[in-house]
Amino acid sequence: MKSQDICANRTITPANDGMLQAWWPVIAIIVPLLLIAFGVVASGNQEVQSMVTLALIRIVTVVGLYIFIGNSGIVSFGHVAFMAIAAYATAWQTCCEALKPMVMPGLPAFLLDKSMPIWSSGLVSVALACIAAFIVGLILMRLSGLAASISTLAALFIFNTVYSNWDSVTMGTASIVGLPAFVTAPIAAGGAAIAVIVAFVYQKSKWGLLLRASREDEVAAKAAGVSLYWSRLIAFTLSGAVMGMAGVLQAHFVGTISTDSFFLDLTFITLAMLIVGGMRSLAGAVVGVVVVQSITEIFRQLESGISVAGNQFSLPTGVQELVLASAMLLILIYRRDGLMAGREFSIDRVLRKLQRMKI
Repeated sequence: MKSQDICANRTITPANDGMLQAWWPVIAIIVPLLLIAFGVVASGNQEVQSMVTLALIRIVTVVGLYIFIGNSGIVSFGHVAFMAIAAYATAWQTCCEALKPMVMPGLPAFLLDKSMPIWSSGLVSVALACIAAFIVGLILMRLSGLAASISTLAALFIFNTVYSNWDSVTMGTASIVGLPAFVTAPIAAGGAAIAVIVAFVYQKSKWGLLLRASREDEVAAKAAGVSLYWSRLIAFTLSGAVMGMAGVLQAHFVGTISTDSFFLDLTFITLAMLIVGGMRSLAGAVVGVVVVQSITEIFRQLESGISVAGNQFSLPTGVQELVLASAMLLILIYRRDGLMAGREFSIDRVLRKLQRMKI
């Protein structure tokens, strides 16, 4: 049954049906995220607010990965480096005026004893991450397949080594503390909404469609005149900018940063989220974060201990990792394309279900 027929007895007209249908994959993600963010703020529970805010920042991160990995089919291990670049850039601009001359004497004079406005520093930091991604992409996007993936891992190690040993500017492996911690659940939800819109507009654009065509059949795409290099470079740069936004949000949520915060642990957990949800769709990126983060938080609480009928109950340390690994294995065995299997949220499926319920 055609969607126009299904909608005939509803208030949705053919004109706005087309617009609603086109943007439904975005609406179905953004509206629940905003409702949840404002809902947890209204609840007043600080612990839940922190968990939701962190999950929303993870959504920004994984959507940033999806823009390149999902559309190109090339797994990147190096994108967390762009989070680090933006996080350190915003720290240099907004952190601890009194301490910077002592702990980071290598900073330029215009940063050493003054702070920049938060929002302008955020934009500058994202721009730096974008520029870094463009420069790295200029070199690495000439490679394909496994060579491209390994080269991104090498880039991550290079950035981590430089930042870990640049003591006069990054404090080496020590933590920079005292960043303004202003990121709340609604702000993180706003960041997630921007990331989702950027990813959706890109995947529907000419360059996004060309890159997805090369993902399906690289030889045929080349034969049709598709420039794999420029298609991948645009996605890599845009992806780096969104990862930079995630870095800024994380830095101003936690209030402290270190090189270890943006290395292998974060790389592999965010890649796991993308693969579990399904790396071939925007909905998969978001669903993967929700599922993995939920399992992590539930078992972290159980490891910390809960009270049942007056008795304290706790799971042994390490159960969280075992359950998460087992869940990922089961999902990958029985849903090899991830939970969403490459599908986006569709209003047609919703309307068909409503129609069947009516019948």
